[in-house]
Amino acid sequence: MARLRLGPLLRYVDWGSGTSATVWVETDTACTVELLCPDGAGGSAPTFGVAGHHYALVVVTGLTPGTTTPYEVLLDGERVWPLADSPLPPSTLRTPPVPATDAVVAFGSCRWAAPAAGRSDPVGPDVLDTLSARLAADPEAERPDVLLLLGDQVYADETSAGTRAWIARHRRAAGTGSAAPPDQVADYEEYTRLYDESWGDPGLRWLLATVPSCMIFDDHDVIDDWNTSAAWVAEMRATPWWHERIIGGLMSYWVYQHLGNLSPAELAEDEVYAAVLAAGDGTEVLRAFAERAEADPAAARWSYRRDFGRTRLLMVDTRAARVLEERRRAMLDAEEAAWLRTQAFDDLAAVDHLLVGTSLPWLLPPMVHFAEGWHAALCRGERGPRWARFGEWLRRRADLEHWPAFPSSFARLTDTVAEVGRHAHAPATVCVLSGDVHHAYVAEPVWPAGQQPRSRVLQFTCSPLHNSVPATMRAGFLLGWSRPAKLFGHLLARHGRLVRPTVRWERAGGPWFGNQLMTLTLRGRTARLRLERASAGAKRGRRGADRSGARLEGVLDRALTDGS
Repeated sequence: MARLRLGPLLRYVDWGSGTSATVWVETDTACTVELLCPDGAGGSAPTFGVAGHHYALVVVTGLTPGTTTPYEVLLDGERVWPLADSPLPPSTLRTPPVPATDAVVAFGSCRWAAPAAGRSDPVGPDVLDTLSARLAADPEAERPDVLLLLGDQVYADETSAGTRAWIARHRRAAGTGSAAPPDQVADYEEYTRLYDESWGDPGLRWLLATVPSCMIFDDHDVIDDWNTSAAWVAEMRATPWWHERIIGGLMSYWVYQHLGNLSPAELAEDEVYAAVLAAGDGTEVLRAFAERAEADPAAARWSYRRDFGRTRLLMVDTRAARVLEERRRAMLDAEEAAWLRTQAFDDLAAVDHLLVGTSLPWLLPPMVHFAEGWHAALCRGERGPRWARFGEWLRRRADLEHWPAFPSSFARLTDTVAEVGRHAHAPATVCVLSGDVHHAYVAEPVWPAGQQPRSRVLQFTCSPLHNSVPATMRAGFLLGWSRPAKLFGHLLARHGRLVRPTVRWERAGGPWFGNQLMTLTLRGRTARLRLERASAGAKRGRRGADRSGARLEGVLDRALTDGS
């Protein structure tokens, strides 16, 4: 009998017709996966194989707009979901009304795998487990229409004790040895362990089966500082274990995260997906694709667009699409940057809110912003070869690789946001959503008089979902907005001969620390932001608390537009 290994994950829900969705699963053997709803909606798909693992992405059709429907998953006709002994309510498919004007969007990043149940949690309560407990305790309560996971869904280079022990056993059993570090994953099979550990968590599993999700990678999904510079790439490619690591990382990301980001129409046009399905065992097809994507970033587009009624999401790849030649450095290559602009301006009359999802913050504390621009100038030789060597050393040790470290890309994104906001059909809000920096804050850009967009433009940074921040980084982010820090940043800018940005920005909230989640409630042309943090202070058994007793506590609840 086939068994469910991971999932189901509810990924795509159609906001155009409200009648279809996609659900992803991993099984322990080849089989036919069916999804059934009481009203007759459903779908089925045979599994496809990759490296001895079996997956399916089921397209569900026949759903009724504006309804919430429980569902079951069957493998070769045998029910495997909901789990027979689960205390959690049934997973449901919720479709929007048509036409849809409102959306509730939750987002965050950086989720280190939770420890086993019953053990103390070294980084505090997991905010997604805590959200899951709240929604399971009251299925009628408001829940997000979509959960945006903005990077570091798994940590390939910061593994748990359990995973390190598993890796050691796996490599001994394989008998081939590995040059890869013993505390980091080495290949596709070891990547599957990370997803087992993370998505097998009961609370997260139920949440992802019930709330649709959109995902994009960041560096730790592959390795810290992934693609930070051309020198870094050359150094990594010279190591004996890197090639298998990056190929396994891209293959596993495609299977576990990327496929579910796509609509059924996009899946039908995806040549790699078609080839994998046709092959049955898609290992070699997918490996060849990953090889091409590693050699030439333009060979794959990981960025994508999703529309939630009158809210548009552009999820942007800020890792694999980089141009790393020092004199031409860009966060996005020319094709990717053009795609972003095209999607941002497409039919703006139909958009009330534009969301740009990027794993890396656009607007940093001013001192950090100018430090990143300064080191980029040093690395491209503005102050000579000795300073260039120092700049490369500093770039890696201080993680100076956000949008300001790619000055032309920072300027282009700034211009795109401003032009959308000044358009005749400008959205009510243009919001850049980011994570990565293990704390949360709100930043608001301010343009010169006469150039301010009609849209409310804001950046919301929310991280981590489940991780920690070193005390030195916490102090740095607290001080980075101060007047002395800004003055120091301007001195760095002068030394680096930087061009002054066309916009300034202010901190409009935060910084906040802890495991946290932001939620945007978008109703018509109004918008409201809520920030909640997982607190360990609740008693076990209280309604809405997770299995450790944690609860979500409100930190911020703020109207962003008039009438919110």
